[in-house]
Amino acid sequence: MTQIREPERRSRILRGRPYSLDEFASKYGLKGEQAESLFARFGPSSIELDLLMAAKRRRPVRQDAGQHSPTIEWNG
Repeated sequence: MTQIREPERRSRILRGRPYSLDEFASKYGLKGEQAESLFARFGPSSIELDLLMAAKRRRPVRQDAGQHSPTIEWNG
């Protein structure tokens, strides 16, 4: 008799700090179900999710706390 085996789930090594689902969704302006789907498939790794969103050409909709964009002064 042939046995059917369930596919093994491989655990991924967490790269970077983990995002919370809410933090990931708000950073990229995602709807709940879209963020949940990506989070479930790719895990909470901030590096993995940021790379994924860069590949999709999705930029963060807000800047993280503590990071400021440089100000250019015009002296003309």
